[in-house]
Amino acid sequence: MESERIRQLLKSIHRRLTSAYGLQFWWPAEEPFEVMVGAILTQSAAWSNAEKAITNLKAAWALSPQAIRRLPVSELARIIYPCGYYNAKAVKLKALADWLGNHYSDDIGSLSAVDINNLRQQLLSIHGIGPETADSILLYAVGKPAFVIDAYTRRITSRIGLAPEDNSYNGYQRLFTDNLTADAGLFNEYHALLVKLAKDTCRKTPFCQQCCLNDICRSYKNSGWL
Repeated sequence: MESERIRQLLKSIHRRLTSAYGLQFWWPAEEPFEVMVGAILTQSAAWSNAEKAITNLKAAWALSPQAIRRLPVSELARIIYPCGYYNAKAVKLKALADWLGNHYSDDIGSLSAVDINNLRQQLLSIHGIGPETADSILLYAVGKPAFVIDAYTRRITSRIGLAPEDNSYNGYQRLFTDNLTADAGLFNEYHALLVKLAKDTCRKTPFCQQCCLNDICRSYKNSGWL
């Protein structure tokens, strides 16, 4: 009974967010490798700064695995400076490019044929790629049904009252994957909508009265606004 309640609540949240915000068409990128690069550049950075770094890579004709492998780390770091932690991220991008070249001959399209669990483990073995970045690549670059868990997702689900007992990345991910159909399109839009809600109203200091989910949110009910 409890699992059915959670399942229906998650479906209701998705419907409400879609009605409030419409389709998000996330991730904003021209091709899959740009998504992969963006997933690294946006680590501990605002997306606007990651975008500036991507624009710089494009201007330098360096947004390809081959170009990233050719560039010295110091030059790559200079190009992606706007995203912050640029020295560390340059090394991470080099590791990603090396993996793509060594294992898939830079054929990103071939990743779609790899089992999702196998591919996820491969991504996690790359220097600088953790669960959130790996799942962002799986979902947005490869089209695999991996639900991305980030700080926004944790914030919203916790405030609503859906935080799992297992307060880990995998625990939060199972909340969605165990109760929703494993569909990349659904996971894509759902995660993007949660990000939109977090930036729009469910901020660190939330605008609860403006939120389309406030009547089902435990945090709002406990706030004294009702």
